[in-house]
Amino acid sequence: MTHTRFAFIKAQWHADIVDRALEGFCEIIPAEQVDVFDVPGAFEMPLLAKELATTGKYGAIACAAFVVDGGIYRHDFVAQAVVDGLMRAGMDTGVPVLSVSLTPHQYQETDHHNTIYRAHFVEKGREAAKAALGVLKTKASLVEAA
Repeated sequence: MTHTRFAFIKAQWHADIVDRALEGFCEIIPAEQVDVFDVPGAFEMPLLAKELATTGKYGAIACAAFVVDGGIYRHDFVAQAVVDGLMRAGMDTGVPVLSVSLTPHQYQETDHHNTIYRAHFVEKGREAAKAALGVLKTKASLVEAA
């Protein structure tokens, strides 16, 4: 079965930066093929990704978040838990779950940093779209070869 729909989950913490990833994603994959879901923060992404993957509706799911270092352990804890959860969602369901979750150690809420990260998220969104298409192409070739 060829999937022509994609899910894009985005965390609302730093939405002004994170939302740029969706822009980049939709430069590669038409917006009409993308269902967008908002969650409060990065920690909520893996469960929704798994639930969406089990519907069978999506060829791939991209998840975007910006987990910043606030100077306490939570940054590393959240970042690791999110990446592990996204990987597990993909492994458990067989649907590619892609992470566009950035975890800078030197982020400061300045115009300079915000400009850098907004641009970086656009590029990461493009990369996630290319990865989604690439994985689906590879999976299709495996089916054809069988």
